[in-house]
Amino acid sequence: MTQTAEQLCSKRCAACEGGVQRLSEAQAREQLGALADWRLIDGNRRLRKDWKAKNFRVGMEFINRIAELAEQEGHHPDLHLEDYRHVWIALSTHAIGGLSDNDFILAAKIDQFANSARLGVWEPHCST
Repeated sequence: MTQTAEQLCSKRCAACEGGVQRLSEAQAREQLGALADWRLIDGNRRLRKDWKAKNFRVGMEFINRIAELAEQEGHHPDLHLEDYRHVWIALSTHAIGGLSDNDFILAAKIDQFANSARLGVWEPHCST
């Protein structure tokens, strides 16, 4: 069942050490519709979103704040800063080698934070 971004934000990531069924490609694509500018990568096993930060300092602050959020949720994304202000985040549930509800929950929470952050000018930036 597809959940809205608001429904996802109201949830907490559940501990996952494996044994959980990863989402099928169809399920992942359906749930992806609730998130703005995220896309499937790596054979539909990960979610990715890109931003262009105002400058290097803002990019690093954004990454550090996302790291704090990830610690609170107990679900850890791959965080990247390239070309001094291009931030991109990739999510997957490493223990199952694919996507779970946790990835969509954290993506929605990252979006909620990014939309409310007063860190500088944030633009979703789609990379090809």
